[in-house]
Amino acid sequence: MEEVLFGDLIYIFAFFLAGMFFAAGPFVLVHLLQARSTRNTAGKTDQFIECGMEPIGDAWIRYSAVYYLYALVFVAFAVDVLFLIPVAMVYNRVPEFVFRDFIEMLIFVGILSLVIVYAWKKGIFEWKRKKISANS
Repeated sequence: MEEVLFGDLIYIFAFFLAGMFFAAGPFVLVHLLQARSTRNTAGKTDQFIECGMEPIGDAWIRYSAVYYLYALVFVAFAVDVLFLIPVAMVYNRVPEFVFRDFIEMLIFVGILSLVIVYAWKKGIFEWKRKKISANS
């Protein structure tokens, strides 16, 4: 009995060490690969980003709410694909439920396609350029 318990403890300890390695490994790897001289040593501490090029313009710009609505549409379709792939993998395995499964998939895709209808009605897919006045 104790031999089985000891064997299980070895597996638990091995999985614990592997988990710690996968958790701490990226931090150690980044520390080993990081640049030793940064923009602070080059006297460029006022830059917002460090990409090897001089920044053009200000980093603080306003984004339109349209970008966030595009993100919501993307999330809706990502969820759609996330749930449709497993259904497609097991589709047609049980022959007596084929019609029911097909109707359920149509209802699911129909509900998620309402996101596109909503976005279309709101005018999200129309790109309108803002006119920048000379006063601002």
